Formats: sequence, structure tokens, C-alpha cells
Amino acid sequence: MPIYEYRCDACGFQKEHLQKLSDPPLSVCPECSRESYGKLLSAAGFQLKGSGWYATDFKGGNKPKTPPPCQTGEGSCSSCAAS
Repeated sequence: MPIYEYRCDACGFQKEHLQKLSDPPLSVCPECSRESYGKLLSAAGFQLKGSGWYATDFKGGNKPKTPPPCQTGEGSCSSCAAS
């Protein structure tokens, strides 16, 4: 559930509220009981730091190399001889 910041335009009271996305926005200030309590626009509460999942899972730069397929088809190449 997201956390929303609210501030009252009448008294200046400010608080964060944990709400479901389907919940209606709050309008009554819990401090002064006026209907001037509004949702604020604020920055996201998380940061992506470090090497992260993208660098390790999706870039594709460090894939293990597979041996080339046998060119002769007779099993005479080094990879076929080892098996």
C-alpha cells in the first residue's frame, strides 16, 4: 500500500497516511476538522543503488560462452572427441 502525504491549507498540519489505491482521498483535517486537507505531490520513497538486478540479469554482457558446433559432423573436432 502506498504512503500519501497530506497537508491542511487552513492550519498547515501535515501527515503521511497509508492508504489503498482504491481508498478515496482524505479531505477532513484530523487537527482542525476543516475540509481543507489535500494530498501533496512528493518524491518516490526509494532509491536504486549498486549494481542492481538490471546489471546482473538483463544486460547480457557476461553470458557463458558455448563451444562452437562441430564443423565436420564426423565427431573429429576437439569438442566431439571429448564426449
